[in-house]
Amino acid sequence: MAEPTAPSSSPADAQPAPAEAKPKIKIKTRKPKQRACDEKDEKGKLCGGHLKRWYDYPKEIEELIGPKAEIYRCEFCKTLYKPNLSEMPHSYTLRY
Repeated sequence: MAEPTAPSSSPADAQPAPAEAKPKIKIKTRKPKQRACDEKDEKGKLCGGHLKRWYDYPKEIEELIGPKAEIYRCEFCKTLYKPNLSEMPHSYTLRY
């Protein structure tokens, strides 16, 4: 006796997958001499990722922060950090 096969669903019956929501971009300001991320996750654990200067950011980030802006990004949680206004900018530090 043959087992009954499950009816195959046609592409017209399939519902489209829900569109993935874009992750919210979090932009913070660095504290004086801050080198590591201070963002906490949902469990309250500190990220602690190194803040690295981000030069080649995508167009949607450029619309938020402006062109050629000095911006830092955490290597783990990808939180963006603007430079501290009380410190000298790190752009163009080697001037002769």
